[in-house]
Amino acid sequence: MDISSLLDTLNDAQREAVSAPPENQLILAGAGSGKTRVLVQRIAWLMGVENIPPHAILAVTFTNKAAKEMRGRLENMLGTVSRHLWVGTFHSLAHRLLKMHWREAKLPEQFQILDSDDQLRLIKRVMKTLEIDEGRWPPKQIQWYIGGQKDEGRRAKYLQRTGDLHTDTLIKIYAAYEEACERGGLVDFGELLLRSHELWLNAPELLNHYQQRFQFLLVDEFQDTNTIQYAWLRVLAGQDTYITAVGDDDQSIYGWRGARIENIQRFDRDFANVHTIRLEQNYRSTATILKAANAVIDNNRGRMGKELWTDSVDGDLISVYAAFNEQDEARFIVDRISAWIEAGGARRDVALLYRSNAQSRALEEAIIQRGLPYVVYGGQKFYERLEIKNALAYLRLLWHRHDDPAFERVINTPTRAIGERTVEDIRAYARERQCSLWQAAEELTETDHMTARANNAVRSFLSLIARLDIATREEPLHKIAEHVITQSGLLDFHRNEKGEKGLSRVENLQELIGACKVFDVEDEALPALGQFLATTALDAGEAQAEPNSDSIQLMTLHSAKGLEFPLVFISGVEENLFPHKMSMDEPSQLEEERRLCYVGITRAEKKLYLTYAESRRLYGNDSFNLPSRFIREIPRELLEEVRPRTKVSRPVYHQRAVPSFVRQQQTDDGGFHLGQRVSHPVFGEGFILNVEGSGARTRVQINFDDQGLKWLMLAQANLTPA
Repeated sequence: MDISSLLDTLNDAQREAVSAPPENQLILAGAGSGKTRVLVQRIAWLMGVENIPPHAILAVTFTNKAAKEMRGRLENMLGTVSRHLWVGTFHSLAHRLLKMHWREAKLPEQFQILDSDDQLRLIKRVMKTLEIDEGRWPPKQIQWYIGGQKDEGRRAKYLQRTGDLHTDTLIKIYAAYEEACERGGLVDFGELLLRSHELWLNAPELLNHYQQRFQFLLVDEFQDTNTIQYAWLRVLAGQDTYITAVGDDDQSIYGWRGARIENIQRFDRDFANVHTIRLEQNYRSTATILKAANAVIDNNRGRMGKELWTDSVDGDLISVYAAFNEQDEARFIVDRISAWIEAGGARRDVALLYRSNAQSRALEEAIIQRGLPYVVYGGQKFYERLEIKNALAYLRLLWHRHDDPAFERVINTPTRAIGERTVEDIRAYARERQCSLWQAAEELTETDHMTARANNAVRSFLSLIARLDIATREEPLHKIAEHVITQSGLLDFHRNEKGEKGLSRVENLQELIGACKVFDVEDEALPALGQFLATTALDAGEAQAEPNSDSIQLMTLHSAKGLEFPLVFISGVEENLFPHKMSMDEPSQLEEERRLCYVGITRAEKKLYLTYAESRRLYGNDSFNLPSRFIREIPRELLEEVRPRTKVSRPVYHQRAVPSFVRQQQTDDGGFHLGQRVSHPVFGEGFILNVEGSGARTRVQINFDDQGLKWLMLAQANLTPA
């Protein structure tokens, strides 16, 4: 097709970004501004107009799903896409490099990727070897620490022992964990990036090769890059490679997992002659929704400057509902969803967003009571399900016998009379000999260390893996999976489980065989099994919902990024919940919470509801929070307070608080109104934020300039207008 004709479908800013001459670019792409389209068409332009060969382009995405979508769009535009074009996530591209240059990276040829679950198992085993108490040093926290150090590019040997017991213990575990990974040829997710970055630094001739090869680097979601990813890009780019960074500083919401907003903010300082283009026209939401999002995010400091706009209609006002408690909030939301469905709306077009996973309980209960289908987006994913992980562990042992986490997972699954004591004997022998569990098991069966029964059981397991390997060596991938799942006993094991759970697990195992059948082998010269295992490990950790015909979507605000829905509810928009109480004392964290709110608002296409509860039971405790400041930051002319169509039964002592987002001149019996500045003879001056009760029992909440928040009985407060 004529690539140049694609420009006719773009707006001015998009056209400028796609057809720019070879240069370093920073594309600030607002929510719903068509950034994926621009990124894909930029690659097509480079190949079709600038005649850049595919092997000279590298494109980095943040999910495998996005990478597949990008490749698919390019195929539609160009008719075909060469395998020489590198498109993938940081982790998949790093894995590809390490597989090609395993010697230079000082890895075994068949190194195995550890997913999160197997990494945790290994950490626990290392801690047991070091005789470190898991109760005092939770393995999950150790896992988080190790990942954080690798994201910052820090090896254990370079960390300074301080004499502090806590820090020194963490370093000790990290060092022992690294040694265990080296012995077993194991690579976790953080190691993929760190090891490939070290590959650049330790093999200058290899780095020079790739710097000359890749003339153009294109990076999506640049605001989400962490330290090691940014360093990896900077080294690869060198002096002569052009880099296009596409991102949005207003949507940087992953600081808690290592993302550095500073990377996009300093991009034009770290790279020469950067041309900045802003994509501000939104093709998703109504003007009202965009005005609200702009108003909220404008309260953040140090923004790079961008304001969303649309040529569509203003649309409905944003509805705000003040619920009595979380049950009332959930009932209201489900009522509105039911009305949407009755009017012909699709369930799949509805999203319920919340700040904390714990909030979903009340929402799920209300939805279930109404008999509506729903899906928790980002819930347990296919490759993280127990039966699938069991099957993959068998396949991994076929591929690499010295995969200790896989060995531990299935040595007694299905049960085969190998108890924990026998497994511990194998572990102890492996520690003593500094070898893999497989090697330890083989050697122990040649001794009289174990009982005859245990010895026979372990021999039987080793023999099973050997037979599975021999029987499937010449088989296609799906036949390997089918044979292993059947002959290992897994299929019968899960089929014998009672009820729907057993049926579901059998269906999932059958689905795994189907996935193997349609698996797209990237390199015909390499074994399909190895490529499949790498892909499944890389896919782990991506929060993608299961396909569903027509279900309501529940998800955290973090999971909602990149998605869009005609009808959106953001629940729990309260101080201490959203923004989260842990962010209150740290300006940078509070700004990230505000960016999260901006992301949530811009998920809505047509209609947005914000709900909060006057009282909420969460984590077993009752809280009484104010409406979120994010509601107050939205101009009042964009908001409407909604009331339930049915009466809510409230305790007699409860008087409904007047919603603090209402800015209009509401007058109480004393002549004061919300938002009015008043003076108190003791506490000084402040603003009225809230009103409760009526008549002589009226209370007002005032935010005093020097004394902070206080509730006062209006009849006794002796307030005067300031």
